[in-house]
Amino acid sequence: MSVNVIGEFIGALLILMGGIASVISVFGLIRLPDVYTRSHAATKSSTLAVLLTLSGTFLYFLFREQFVSVRVLLGIVFVFLTAPVAGHLLVRAAYRSKVELADISTEDALKEVLYKDELKNDGVSDKS
Repeated sequence: MSVNVIGEFIGALLILMGGIASVISVFGLIRLPDVYTRSHAATKSSTLAVLLTLSGTFLYFLFREQFVSVRVLLGIVFVFLTAPVAGHLLVRAAYRSKVELADISTEDALKEVLYKDELKNDGVSDKS
């Protein structure tokens, strides 16, 4: 068994693992209750799925054709940097638009930080 065959096998295995991670992220999108947890499934696991698939593609073509694809490397870097940031910004916009948390959520840690002025005003109006 040569190094090229082993490299191709590892590339194909990474592509398969990327497909499995993609299916897992779809189940997370279907099963999770609110926009906050769904975005977690959409950004974390789908980013992992894309990175595994692109890494497998890069390795497969490296060992099969002895071809280094700069486009695939740039795709890996681009997805790694932009997908989590986009997910964070979507959740932040949803929170600031006052989208409700799921009933099973136990704590809203940002409420005290972001809306402390509103909470103080509510407390003052209740006392008078």
